[in-house]
Amino acid sequence: MTGEERLERLRLLRKEALLEGGPEQAAARTRNGLLSARERVLGVVDLGTFVELDVLVEGVVTGHGKVNGRDVYLFSQDGEQTDGSSRERFAQKTVKVVDLAMKNGAPIIGIHDAGERWQQDGGLSALGGYAEIFFRNVMASGVVPQIAAIMGRCGGAAAYSPALADFTLMVKGEGQMFLTGPEAARTVLGEETTVEELGGGRTHSEQSGVAHLAADDEAACLLAVRELLSYLPQNNLEDVPRAACTDPAGWRDAALEKLMLAGGDDQDGYDVRDVVGAVVDDGRFLELQTGWAKNLVVGFARLNGRAIGVVANQPLELAGRLDMDAAAKGARFVRTCDAFNVPLLTFVDTPGFMPGKAQERAGLLRDATKLLYAYCEASVPKLTVVIGKAYGEAYEVMASKHIRADFNLAWPSAEIATSAAESAVRGWEAHSPITAAKRGYLDDVIEPADTRPRLVAALEACASKREGRPPKKHGNIPL
Repeated sequence: MTGEERLERLRLLRKEALLEGGPEQAAARTRNGLLSARERVLGVVDLGTFVELDVLVEGVVTGHGKVNGRDVYLFSQDGEQTDGSSRERFAQKTVKVVDLAMKNGAPIIGIHDAGERWQQDGGLSALGGYAEIFFRNVMASGVVPQIAAIMGRCGGAAAYSPALADFTLMVKGEGQMFLTGPEAARTVLGEETTVEELGGGRTHSEQSGVAHLAADDEAACLLAVRELLSYLPQNNLEDVPRAACTDPAGWRDAALEKLMLAGGDDQDGYDVRDVVGAVVDDGRFLELQTGWAKNLVVGFARLNGRAIGVVANQPLELAGRLDMDAAAKGARFVRTCDAFNVPLLTFVDTPGFMPGKAQERAGLLRDATKLLYAYCEASVPKLTVVIGKAYGEAYEVMASKHIRADFNLAWPSAEIATSAAESAVRGWEAHSPITAAKRGYLDDVIEPADTRPRLVAALEACASKREGRPPKKHGNIPL
């Protein structure tokens, strides 16, 4: 074969690989409004930056590119190739690109679509290949950000990797994630169910809490991946790049006083997201897990250009009380922010934990301790504003001064007491924020309008914080 023939052969093979299943499957995807594995990658990265690796190996598209000018590594599973050999090749290529991401300190974006024939795992070689991916997920945890986008059916072993990611996004109606399918439920339990009920976007964004975001379509999901990356560093040794800020650092928002007054009126109440929006840059708040554990709000924002993680009690749900799901939700988010050097801002308004035997028997103490552990463990800058009730054990775990928050402020509406009953008996003076400030539990009591300038100043003051911890292999967070 001449050199020219070899060159032509290479061009032909690359052309066939780019078709991803052939012209008929490409036409079918277009009719159904779906993207191919390669098109999904191109929808994430900056235009013209994607460099594909192992083009001639089927089963998954892998490579590297840039998102908002910063390096990322990607893999996009091809759900239309679901035989055993393609699953094995998927594992081999994915492991290779994850290793490169860790070596070079860049985020990993995984686009998951194991296909309809998810049960055909291809034997022990495919199972072993999946386990190699899981090991990489664990080794990368806390080293580089991992984002998983679920755009097809991921059942059995294919569900582990996205569940191990730092953030899991799903496309409604298309993304599905579960360990056992409807057939197993029918055989073992006699239960009739559907794949969507077992592991659809609604299930994981509202009931299990596995999904951080549920997007209406693939394009919206890919845009969400890009936005999420803007709040994260490249790796655990770097900080998030500071963004331009047009909002004045000293901006005083008088509307916060009205929110404070609404919070004191049992008939009205307020949405804590309005407080967050009045404080952060441009009012922009990327809330995560919006449909699950609604009594606690978590998400990302910016304060004078610096990325922050926000944790806030939501008085509109369970009066802001913490339950098992809220505690677990908060703990995971706090630990994620701490792993990637994102400062924490906590807004407190909670009368305590949910009472009752159902919560206690199901493990309320276990999950409450997770939240306490996460805040104690976190060494990033921690800012806290008590805007309403802060009673008992809930006060202690919500980034109080006693568990080493750096700056603790309060509005005049704050109430710090061991319980609502104790607050009623002893009167306002005993549980007022002024009393707590005199004891050193708060750094200051401020007017609501001063919240943004005081938080900006506090964050600037501790932006270069370094806090040591006892040398150890790792801590042992409650089960």
